[in-house]
Formats: sequence, C-alpha cells, structure tokens
Amino acid sequence: MTPAGQLLAAEIEAQGPILFSRFMDAALYHPEHGYYRRARRQQGADPFGRQGDFYTATQLQPVFGRLIAALCTQWQRQLGLAGAFHVVEWGAGRGEMAEFLNAFHYYPVDIDGGTVPAAFEGVIFCNELFDALPVEAVRVRQGEARVMRVGHHDGRFVWVEGEPLSGPWLPYAVNLCARVTDIREEEEVWLELPIGLESLLASITQPLSRGFVLAIDYGYTEREIIRFPRGTLMAYRRHQALDDVLLNPGEQDITAHVPFTHLEHCAHELGLHTRPLLTLTQLLMSAGETDQFAAALHADDEASAQRLRMQLKSLLFGLGETFRCLVMEKREAPEGS
Repeated sequence: MTPAGQLLAAEIEAQGPILFSRFMDAALYHPEHGYYRRARRQQGADPFGRQGDFYTATQLQPVFGRLIAALCTQWQRQLGLAGAFHVVEWGAGRGEMAEFLNAFHYYPVDIDGGTVPAAFEGVIFCNELFDALPVEAVRVRQGEARVMRVGHHDGRFVWVEGEPLSGPWLPYAVNLCARVTDIREEEEVWLELPIGLESLLASITQPLSRGFVLAIDYGYTEREIIRFPRGTLMAYRRHQALDDVLLNPGEQDITAHVPFTHLEHCAHELGLHTRPLLTLTQLLMSAGETDQFAAALHADDEASAQRLRMQLKSLLFGLGETFRCLVMEKREAPEGS
C-alpha cells in the first residue's frame, strides 16, 4: 500500500468511512505523501510531460506562452495600464510560463507557496487549477441523493454509501440530476459537488482591484451534464485515464471536470463580470489573429519553425477543442459605492 494509503486506511479504521473530499485532499496534497507534493521532492516523479502522467497546454512551449502573453498585452492596453500591470499565475507548476510572463510584473503561485501583491491591477491566470480541487461524491438512486464515502476492506479502498445529502448542496444536486434523468433513464446518477470552488475563487480574486481572471480547464455546462451520468471523476497515470480513483492514493492524479455554469455563478456572486465561455481554440485565435500568429511562430531556422507550427496545431486542433476558457472581469467600483 502507498504511504498516503496507509495514512488513510488508519484514519478509516479509527473513525469509519471518510468523505471523498478528505480522501482526494490527502491523496493529492498531503505534505509528505500527496501526489503533487511527492512529485516536487522525488527525482523522476514529475507528473508533467512525456515521462509523467499527463500533458497540459503549458508543455507546448514557446507557442502557448507567447499567445497567453499576447492576450495579456491586449488586456493591458484595454485597461490603459503600463508599468503597473501585474500577472499572477495560480497553479504555476514547473514555471514554464515565467519566460513569457516576466515581461509583466509576474507572480507565480503554486502548492509550495508564492507571493501575491496586496492589491494589484492586471490578470490572474489559472491553467488547470480548478479541476484538482477536492470534491464530494454523490450518488442519486430512485430519487434519493446520498453522499458517497470511502471505506477500506480487504486491503482496498471502496465506495461506501453514506448519509442522505442535505443542506445547501441538495438543490444543486437535484438540478443537475434532473437534467440527466429527464432524458436518460438511468438506474443511478453520480455527481461531484465542487465544495471548494467559490472559496478558492474568492481568495485568489480578493487582491485584484481591476482586471481579468482567465480560467482554462476541462469541464461542462449544466446543459452538458447529460454526457456524464456516472460523474466525471478520473485518475491519470502514465497518460492513461483510469476509472478507479481510489487506487494507489498519492501515486496517481485525481481530477473532476469543472462545472462552468457553477463557476460563472460563483463569479457573479463575487461581483465579477463573465464573458461567454470559449474553447481554448477560440481564445488562442483571438490572441494570435492580430498578426496572423507571426510572433507566436517566430523562429530562427526552418526546423524550429516546423516545431512551432506543430505546437500550434496541437493547441488549436487537439487540446483546443477539449479545454474551455472562462474570462472573468473585475471592474472598478462606481464612485460613492
């Protein structure tokens, strides 16, 4: 059993089945044995890239970095800012974006820390941040929603039916479930509750006095939940998607699709203005159309130019149609408010 698994098994032995959010939090973020913590300490445990467990758009450099920098420059002009323009990247990972965002006042923040200005104008950039937030798992069967907990039996972690869902998340679950069962006749429906999304969004946007928040992630809208009657929880290891998210905690990534309709709702509750949801392709096209991608594809030789063209193709026609982008704007408060 993995070190994280040993800790979780002991916790379950002591207090009974635990919430999935607790399991996911320990599996990913335990200070010593969590997946993301371990990856930063152990040589060869990097989760990103060919030798890791998955790719993100930030591995397609320099094209991705150049295009995001171009987008930040557009927003800088829109805000009418010069030297006071800041870019804060939440979930900076290995720091691949630093080279391209250092042209601004750039602040990378990740699991191991980072500094953020007390108050600033500019951009908050989040690439695949919200999909790794711990969630609760809920199963709806015969009209009853129950919290699904994690138990431990015969050396394996297993799902255990818990208490009936109640409180403020019940209407959320009922609404999503209705959108599935109105069209599909399923024996049961699984859902994830994004319990930490609004508090994280509030925390990262609090220092922003004026500017934009860009969230890039994979996810769904309320209308698209019909595609996921069994939920969206998934594990990743060695570039393979795995259904068993309870296996080998601490040694595989665990994600849940971002509910973008709910993210928009949270943004509005916090006073942010949202733009229509885009695909990554649409966002990058808007960043590169002013010069027909000339700056993003600039190279000193043909071999490098070909590599950049392949990166752009992967971004626009591979990842670009999978990932969604939500732009949120924080505007200046009206005078006298």
